[in-house]
Amino acid sequence: MRAIEAEAVVRYTDAAGLPEALSGADVLFVYDFLSTAVPGAWHAADRLRWLHIASAGVDPVLFPGLRESDVVLTNSRGVFDDAIAEYVLGVILAFAKGFARSLDLQRESRWLHRESERVAGREVLVVGTGPIGRAIARLLRAAGLRVSGAGRRARTGDPDFGDVHSTAELTEHLPAADYVVAVAPLTEQTKGMFDAAAFAAMKPSARFVNVGRGELVVTSDLVAALAGGELAGAALDVFETEPLPADSPLWTMENVLVSPHMSGDFVGWRNTLVEVFRENFGRWVAGKPLHNVVDKQLGYVPSPEVRTR
Repeated sequence: MRAIEAEAVVRYTDAAGLPEALSGADVLFVYDFLSTAVPGAWHAADRLRWLHIASAGVDPVLFPGLRESDVVLTNSRGVFDDAIAEYVLGVILAFAKGFARSLDLQRESRWLHRESERVAGREVLVVGTGPIGRAIARLLRAAGLRVSGAGRRARTGDPDFGDVHSTAELTEHLPAADYVVAVAPLTEQTKGMFDAAAFAAMKPSARFVNVGRGELVVTSDLVAALAGGELAGAALDVFETEPLPADSPLWTMENVLVSPHMSGDFVGWRNTLVEVFRENFGRWVAGKPLHNVVDKQLGYVPSPEVRTR
């Protein structure tokens, strides 16, 4: 931030001091991307022109006051794409090769020969066709998996997904998938999209991976589906309530992999987030168009149209 301090008056604050720091500020950098402090301090935003959040998801700051204002909203799209894609490939391999079971047996000093699954040729449905979803699709295709997508608009010939189905018809396409990866942005339309009906549509051998937002899933329905054998397993990096409560049944289910909202957090990611803001700040000072401008009605940065057949 030293480069920015040379060009502007920078105020550092925690949630409690945000109203005072926000008064008279032109730019707000929300470094704590899980903070919910901005709506409560919004009354003090008397001259704010630009808000940047250090994450790809913008739901913590996308409240009515911001939506209705002229304040430009940008995010940190692009920072986490490849890391999250690697996480998704990793958990798919972990399921297919039974790594968790192998570790349990190792701790018991038990030599138990088993067969493992192939991932090549398996069907993956990636729900969310933004940059993270595309990075996932490219990496999984390189590993030999067959990938399709689900997004707002159905289309064919997509360079990364091939076929993209409409999320409005999601349950029609879930039965074909061996792995379902949730990476959609959290909007009014996507909240709770993975419910009892969605899980019932999946085949019992399918695995569910959530690297999007916890609120995409009705957790009680997921737990019931896993316990009832409607799903073979789940890898979950995000949850409706974070940290995941200690009494959640997800902790102890043998067919569930839990990670603490870290799928995109590679070594050095914090510095990269600051660098993204610093670069955009330079554009703002120079009067150039900002990168990663969020459509506040859609709730995400619209992707450029891709060529399709």
